Amino acid sequence: MRDDEKDQRVRTPWPRIALGALSGVLAGFAALAVADLLAGLARPQAGPIVAVGSASIDATPAAVKDWAVRRFGTDDKFVLQVGILAVLTALALTSGALAVRFRRVSAAGILLLGGVGAAAAVGRPDSTGLPDALPSVGGAAAGSLLLYALAGRLTMVARSSATTRPSAVTAAEASPPPSAGWDRRGFVLGAVSAAAVSTAVGAIGRSLNSSRGRDAIASRDAVVLPTPGSPARSAAGRTGLRVRGISPFVTSNSAFYRVDTALVVPRVDTGDWRLRIHGRGVRRPARFSFDDLLARDLIERDITLTCVSNEVGGPYVGNARWTGVRLADLLAECGVEPPSRGGPADQLVSRSVDGMTIGTPVEDVMDGRDAMLALGMNGEPLPFAHGFPVRMVVPGLYGFVSACKWIKDIELTTFDSYDPYWVRRGWARRAPVKTGSRIDTPKPFARPASGTVMIAGVAWAQGRGIGRVEVRVDDGPWREADLAAQDTRDTWRQWSLPWKATRGGHTLTVRATDRTGAVQTTERTRTIPDGASGRHSVVVTVE
Repeated sequence: MRDDEKDQRVRTPWPRIALGALSGVLAGFAALAVADLLAGLARPQAGPIVAVGSASIDATPAAVKDWAVRRFGTDDKFVLQVGILAVLTALALTSGALAVRFRRVSAAGILLLGGVGAAAAVGRPDSTGLPDALPSVGGAAAGSLLLYALAGRLTMVARSSATTRPSAVTAAEASPPPSAGWDRRGFVLGAVSAAAVSTAVGAIGRSLNSSRGRDAIASRDAVVLPTPGSPARSAAGRTGLRVRGISPFVTSNSAFYRVDTALVVPRVDTGDWRLRIHGRGVRRPARFSFDDLLARDLIERDITLTCVSNEVGGPYVGNARWTGVRLADLLAECGVEPPSRGGPADQLVSRSVDGMTIGTPVEDVMDGRDAMLALGMNGEPLPFAHGFPVRMVVPGLYGFVSACKWIKDIELTTFDSYDPYWVRRGWARRAPVKTGSRIDTPKPFARPASGTVMIAGVAWAQGRGIGRVEVRVDDGPWREADLAAQDTRDTWRQWSLPWKATRGGHTLTVRATDRTGAVQTTERTRTIPDGASGRHSVVVTVE
């Protein structure tokens, strides 16, 4: 490199470096826009943000995932995507700033990031193969070319002048005019054009993604749930307490918790959906369409679901009315026998359209409980976020071993021969729901007025039912709370206790006893590997 060119590069002014950083951001924007367009032509899950985010979730240790659910709740996926965008923005700024001096290296760096996205997309369990790599590769190519072009506008004139060696240098030539050094006009036109084109391409991509979901939305809108042959018991007037602040007996669809790993909620058209049942001990493998299930005799049950990530007193528990097909009946028609009757399979592995695998004990599915393939939730077709068109619901088990959403495949196998998604990450193979209770009102750190204060909440022990709930104020005696009627052993139960509150700080603690006589334990455990335990307490200050 000649001394004059080296001096030219070393002395790159900060304003031009800032414009280089802007070039990097524009290149990153273009890359994501083109990737969105190609993902719209392929499938949303192939987009680089979703692919990298999903791969990050898969690679994250269980303890970190559990912390994210506790810290961010149902916003954890949004936080992850924002974090990925923040990292990409920082890389784009850095690449652009470096491109002013290292144009080819920076452009190659964007191609390398595209390769990371492509590898993440192809490595997903639900990947369609090389077509899933195209959005990341195509987007990176577009971003790399744009960065190379814009950086060229920032260095073009400077390099051309540096390569010219006049025979004589006059005083006027020794002081170049203010416009020398880079192509301002070309850079501005290129940057504005790139931003406009990228915005249009991104809009088209989002439109394609939306249109791909419209058929699924239309198919859901067309679903009419038949009257179930075995309806749920009427809970009106029996199971609800009229206490301000208590959780309602039925959790609405919009308020029902959602904990899963899907960054993009799958939208499946019922016309395309099929369920396959196969594996060990399946003498008659079968495939079912959505209409096949809809035409069967349906059951309707109130069932409380609990997430294994629910901490003591946490929000990840809810009760809904589910409508579906008995899973045990489908398995029996396929010739499946439970292990207690000599069946060779002790694990049922359900697979989702997004690649999730969940393992459930076959014995629990076929022991007479109301395990079902649910088609409806609270009187309407399943919401997309909760598994439309079909999901699995098994009372008495935590969701990570039972509640497969967007289910498409059921394989009968053994626990010894296959570890599903969560088991490979340190969670338990078998996880019955532990007896739990929660104080809904008063809230932690509430400041109620002295006098009669109603303490109230919910308690659950799916598969066993709640027999008694007791409350203790500070270190006083345990007092038995009033219970709403028990709907079934698979639903939570509301409770309340009037308390004559005196001024000062107080600690309120609740414990439940299930119908087997087992009292909720005092031992505090983490959610990993098979659910949290302990008693819920709140601290209040009475004024």
